[in-house]
This record gives sequence, structure tokens and C-alpha cells, in this order.
Amino acid sequence: MRYLRNESLDPHYNMAFDEFCLQELESDEVLFYLWQNRPAVIIGLNQNAYAEVNIPYLEEKGIALARRVTGGGAVYHDLQNLNYTIVGKSSDIERDYPQYAGILAEALRSLGVPAELSGRNDIMVEGKKVSGYAKRVWKDRLMVHGTLMFNVDLEELTRALAVPGSKLESAGIESVRSRVGNLKNWLPQMDTIQDFQEALESILSRDHQDGELLLTRAQLARIESLADERFRSWEWVYGKSQHAAFHSAAKFACGNVEVTLSVEHGVIQNLQFGGDFLGNLPTEVLSKALEGCRLSKEDICSVLETLPVSQFFDRMTPEELAGLIADIK
Repeated sequence: MRYLRNESLDPHYNMAFDEFCLQELESDEVLFYLWQNRPAVIIGLNQNAYAEVNIPYLEEKGIALARRVTGGGAVYHDLQNLNYTIVGKSSDIERDYPQYAGILAEALRSLGVPAELSGRNDIMVEGKKVSGYAKRVWKDRLMVHGTLMFNVDLEELTRALAVPGSKLESAGIESVRSRVGNLKNWLPQMDTIQDFQEALESILSRDHQDGELLLTRAQLARIESLADERFRSWEWVYGKSQHAAFHSAAKFACGNVEVTLSVEHGVIQNLQFGGDFLGNLPTEVLSKALEGCRLSKEDICSVLETLPVSQFFDRMTPEELAGLIADIK
């Protein structure tokens, strides 16, 4: 196969790169490219960001959140994870989908890794998942992309994906280690992920003499435009989230404060306060003011700063209350 190069570490740009190559790159050939993201959580097309990801932890650690154009579940990427994309024309999706994924499994086997396709969308090695992949169809074109865990930080993966109170949080790192595996364990001859990428690229392109396909400046500019217009937007990352209900609670100078809220497409629809806190004004006024606000600490704080928060909750600041509301579970 011929290959493209994408050296960006920006997850939003990389989502746009996939979209461009599937929908706008004119080529009759099957192409592949290998790429990486800086620490990020990538959620599936149909997932609710608030229900699937530990958003406060991501914000605390500076981990990016992006939404991809394919289905499936949330995944954690860091610089010890190598991603792959294969895209090309397809006259038989049901045949080509596993065939595209099988190309990666075969390449791993040629490196000495006993990889096999398993289940709906996994590559397994000796009972451990080392790759998850997903597909998208556009007219007569098919894209398959996925992860290859080389030496991913499994503890950080667990914390980033574990929504407080979820099964993953209670199961913890040992449960994750029992189910997933890093490919470095089967590739002791490779010191770095760069060694792995070079070897994989060589295997996948060895039967094609033309090698790399270069994108033009105009095409690269189009990818950047797609990233700005769509993949970096709040509407894409958070606004596509469907309805969900959340709860948060904490103790402040005024007493215990609980908040229950429902969210639709990332916007607060209903919000109620409870607890043994002290205040001078009924909180219904505050709840009404926050309806229609995006569920982000910054947006919530902007609304609260126009209101006498300390009159609803004794000695509480807008920042404290915004933090409580945004720290949903």
C-alpha cells in the first residue's frame, strides 16, 4: 500500500485528517498512515462525553478530549500508543472491513507477535486486547482506524476513562491490566515506539514501489480548516452528547450542598439544589438562571458571576459553585 504521513500530535487535527482522507482525498488506491496523539481521550461518534469520561480529571491533567467520526467506545491515547488508518474504495464493505483490520494483525504476526482478530472490533494477543478498531463508510469508500498499544500508561488510562462511581473506577488498574496488553511485551527487540512505527510502515508499504503520497498545501490547509470548523468546536465534542442525568455533592462553609441536573446535547435542561446549607434566598431563582447554560465550568461561572451567589449559599463564591456543578458524576 501507498502511505501518507501525518506527524501532527493534535487529536482534533487528526480527527479532521481522517475525515478528509475518507471524504475528500481522491484516490483509487488503498492508503494507510500511522499517527499519534498527545495525551487525549477519544470518544465514539454516538457517546455522551459526560457519561463516558472523567472530565474533571482530564481538565486537571491537561488531557485533551476529542470526538471521532466512527462509533465504538472511548479510548485513551498517549505518546506510547500508535494509531493506524486504512482508507480506500470498497465494493463489499462486509468483506473489506475485517480484511482491512486483518492487514494490521498480519503485520504484527510478521514481527513475531501472535495477533488475531477477535470479537466485534479487537486485535488480541494471548488473551489480551492490544488494539481496538472501528469503521466508517462514505459512498463507495471505507475507512478503518484503530489503536496499537505499544507501552501505554495503563494507570493514566484507567483514571481518564473512569467516571466517578463507574464499574471501571471500582475495578481499578489491576482489572485493566488483566484485560489489555502493551505490544512492547511481545517486542523486546524494539526499544522505542519509533522503532515500532518504522518497522510497521516498512511492512505495510513493502509491496508498493511508489511509496509515500504527498498532500498539497491546499489539502493540508483544508484539513486545518476542518479541524477548526468542526473537530475543535464545543458543539462537536460536547454538544452531540445525548440526554443524561447527573449528581454532585460537597461540603462548604454554608453546609452540605447537593446538585442534581439533566443535560441534553451538553446544555443544562433542569437543575435542583438540596442539602443542609444555609442561605438567604431560594435556590429556584439560581436554578432557573442556569437553565440553557452549557455544562462547562467556564460558562457556568460566567452566569454565576452576575448573581449574588453568597445570598443563596452563605459565603460561597461563584467559582466554588461552578466547580461543584461541573464536577458531575
